[in-house]
Amino acid sequence: MTGRSAATLVGFTAVLMWALLALMSAASGSVPPFQLAAMTFLIGGLMGAVTWPFRKGAVAALWQGWQVWLLGVGGLFGYHFVYFSAIRAAPAVEVSLIAYLWPLFLVVFSAFLPGERLKVHHLAGVALGLAGAAIIITGGQGLSLLNGLETGHLLAFACSLIWSGYSVLSRRFGNVSTDAVAGFCLATAFLSAICHVTFETTVWPADALQWAAVLGLGLLPVGAAFYTWDYGVKHGDIMVLGAASYASPLLSTLVLVAAGFAPFAWPVLAACLLITAGAVIAAWDMLFRRGPPVT
Repeated sequence: MTGRSAATLVGFTAVLMWALLALMSAASGSVPPFQLAAMTFLIGGLMGAVTWPFRKGAVAALWQGWQVWLLGVGGLFGYHFVYFSAIRAAPAVEVSLIAYLWPLFLVVFSAFLPGERLKVHHLAGVALGLAGAAIIITGGQGLSLLNGLETGHLLAFACSLIWSGYSVLSRRFGNVSTDAVAGFCLATAFLSAICHVTFETTVWPADALQWAAVLGLGLLPVGAAFYTWDYGVKHGDIMVLGAASYASPLLSTLVLVAAGFAPFAWPVLAACLLITAGAVIAAWDMLFRRGPPVT
């Protein structure tokens, strides 16, 4: 396995962890969005920070130019701020589907990166993934926008641009150590806390299970996932990661079904087939590359 392929697999673990986001968020109780973001990003940031004393140069990774900090904090905090705002201004299903255009934009935008080349099978794979995500998010009912185009829909579209832009531009700063992500998470926690105090009423988790869910969120989908995603988009096959990211809503639904939070229905199977086919097609070069074995 090449270093690029290994980095792609590391990046894909973020997709697997994001699949736990819905279940853990539901299990966290009635904690308001910005408060939950502040708590979980604090955990995620501290998770990286506790390793600093044991690794040479880890703290030095925080000494970056303003462009790097703007990208990192703008990507993490900006996406969540705009997404929470969109949810308040339009139906959640419609917001989720529009926001999940980001893997498509990631694949297209990454074609402008040095050394990358957009091929037909990349577009075919991401299109199948988008179709599968649409089925799983809407339950096979489609996106109707019965109330017309609302501000929330525009904000959701902005979400897709923010996250895809953050992911692609992170590749441009590939020399920046992933250790810097801990700083981005801590800054995001601080800004989320300010938004919580400004816009929300504090609601703490009610029992040990809800506290465990918050801890799990901070350690995995709002913690480790951002570190592995950063490494993956900087060193792996970013187009394959974009197409494979459509597995997240499918896996999230399967987790909810397995946990008894949602029933199994035909859209789950249809989405599974579409997203799997799309991921395989997009990763065709990586999976079926011909040539001498790499030692």
